[in-house]
Amino acid sequence: MLKVFLRNPMTQLCLFVIIGTALLGLFAPWIAPHDPYENNILMKFAPPSWEYWLGTDQLGRCVFSRMLYGIQPTLFLSILTMLGTIGLGLAMGVLAGYMRGPVDEVIMRVVDVMLSFPSQIMILAVVALLGVDIQNVIIANIFIKWAWYARMIRTAVVKYTGMNFVLFSKSIGSGDGYIMSRHMLPCIAAELAVLASLDTGWAILNISTLSFLGLGVQAPTPEWGAMLNEAKNVMVSNPEQMLVPGIAVVVLVGCFNLLGDSLRDALDPKEVRL
Repeated sequence: MLKVFLRNPMTQLCLFVIIGTALLGLFAPWIAPHDPYENNILMKFAPPSWEYWLGTDQLGRCVFSRMLYGIQPTLFLSILTMLGTIGLGLAMGVLAGYMRGPVDEVIMRVVDVMLSFPSQIMILAVVALLGVDIQNVIIANIFIKWAWYARMIRTAVVKYTGMNFVLFSKSIGSGDGYIMSRHMLPCIAAELAVLASLDTGWAILNISTLSFLGLGVQAPTPEWGAMLNEAKNVMVSNPEQMLVPGIAVVVLVGCFNLLGDSLRDALDPKEVRL
């Protein structure tokens, strides 16, 4: 299955873009030609050149340098959000699906309540309650999104709970913790990988959206959504300022979504037989 996944040209392209973007973000302090916070009002809206590869913004700051530094809050905070969400959702989903009974009922009723409200409205409400800060945005995303993970993971766990290898493990006296960690987690690893890859794109889009609305990363910190927020003020006079961060968000989110689709197809037994 892994060979089928890696041989897909679309998978290779998406991995190249994602890994390349992550490496650029990690080494941004050494790659960026200029200080992303340095203002040079005399060079505002400068066109692309050898000195400023993507031109400058309304304050004369290097757009290319700000794009490189913006990878860290845009991509890495989204991955952190996804890890926190999937960790909490995994714990609740496995517990509900394996223990069943009252534990399952309590967790699933909480999940039903969480999923009954629009996620974006709930995230905005939590951010408004806790205050405008990127840490609160991450907490809000984890607090709201874990319920969706828990329901999906519970469904996968219930499917494997009645399997012979689980029943045999119970019959020989294996503890619940051992069964959940050594049997359940490997069985649902494929589903987790697909959910994580798809949800990372959602997290990137959500963090960028909240930063665009002024509720996430605050200026002058470079972040792609915050850069779009700054560029909207000159959208009529200099619309090109919105192109670079906008295209970057679309491409990165699209790569994670396509990667999730490719991974799902590779893990589908019907597709593998073909």
